Amino acid sequence: MSKILVSFFSASGVTKEVASKIAKVLGGDLFEIEPINKYTSADLDWTNKQSRSSVEMGNPASRPEVKNKVSNLSDYDTVLIGFPIWWDLAPRIINTFIEENNLENKKIYIFATSGSSSVNNSFDTLKNTYSNLNFISAKRLSSNVTENDITSWIM
Repeated sequence: MSKILVSFFSASGVTKEVASKIAKVLGGDLFEIEPINKYTSADLDWTNKQSRSSVEMGNPASRPEVKNKVSNLSDYDTVLIGFPIWWDLAPRIINTFIEENNLENKKIYIFATSGSSSVNNSFDTLKNTYSNLNFISAKRLSSNVTENDITSWIM
């Protein structure tokens, strides 16, 4: 049986809620991708071109610092990475997480939360950026995700 890590970045709590449900259903371990400097509501104001999230997303090279690393990543063969969709992409902190952790030879599943955006562009961009990694599939999920939604996607 494979060992599963459910890693996630959550700015408002929605992605954390979804990640917790996934970990419970799949029997996976949870790992929160936390920025060293937490995002404030002003940082997340996408209508302000000078807000922290707008500046980060406007710069493809931006890599917000992560507070902690997965210490036992070699124990896992499947890694789920969850995040809210920002500007039709994964937040730049997801790039930091991927680049700071050796995910080679892991099965990687992406899940994203969004009120309306598709996960497809986020998934395709990550697959193209990290073409050496084994991205399996992606799914947009909401806080009302069911056990069947999860098992029919991953199992």
